[in-house]
Amino acid sequence: MKMRWLSGSVLILACIFFLIPQAWSQAKTEKKAPVITNAYAVDGGQYGTIWKIYIEGEDPDGDMLRIASVVEQPGYGHYPTNWTYLKSQYKRHFKGYLQWNTFSSKAGTLPEWTQITLYVSIMDRTDRESNVVAFPFTFETGVRSDPVPAPFDEKGLPRLGYISIDLINPYTDTDRGARDD
Repeated sequence: MKMRWLSGSVLILACIFFLIPQAWSQAKTEKKAPVITNAYAVDGGQYGTIWKIYIEGEDPDGDMLRIASVVEQPGYGHYPTNWTYLKSQYKRHFKGYLQWNTFSSKAGTLPEWTQITLYVSIMDRTDRESNVVAFPFTFETGVRSDPVPAPFDEKGLPRLGYISIDLINPYTDTDRGARDD
């Protein structure tokens, strides 16, 4: 009887001193992925336009590191990821815009009605990825520019960085050869 009570007590003490603190420690240090809480960009404009992609992001862990931007273009595919590293004051929360000067020396010109989709997400220091936001865009002339909506309509909104992706006209790309479409 004493042996049973003793082994039961050892088991209880092991739980109290080893298992519970370990579980608590894991729960306290469990990291969460960043979140894009708001996003906005116009969906059309003339080729060569300066396109501003407004985003607001947060991370309760305060370890946001960089913004990933990937372009998909019908007839070409996906371009390599463009990385924008965040300044130290934006590790927990930021609200601003990415700027993309859409004129590309590689494309020459893009045909009217060329469509692309820009995908944006945030990565933290441990490579946890936020939700992905898609921004469709069509190159066309005569597009009206509407006012920027809240919460991005305030003055002095910071530019977080530039997107440096050179688009390619898939119909005249000399690197890939002329297309027979």
